[in-house]
Amino acid sequence: MTQAMKRGLQVGVLTAVFVTGYLCGSVSQRNAGAEMGELGGAVMKQAGESGGALGSAAKLGTAIVDMQDHVSALQKNIDTLKGIKSALGG
Repeated sequence: MTQAMKRGLQVGVLTAVFVTGYLCGSVSQRNAGAEMGELGGAVMKQAGESGGALGSAAKLGTAIVDMQDHVSALQKNIDTLKGIKSALGG
């Protein structure tokens, strides 16, 4: 075999192994994001109770998240009211 054919075969085998591993990994991958919500909330609550700078930062973070939830709910209500207004011809 010539040197070019050997090199081409090596590159082909390496590419095939990579593609096979990528496909197997992407098919069997599971999302764990839903399981982290409760854990994060418990950690933030515990940090908020600890006091000091970390506790203050945790309380601030919790307050910001709560405010964002309220703003999102208000935005949803505004969108509903706009839909009603347009349905009434206003």
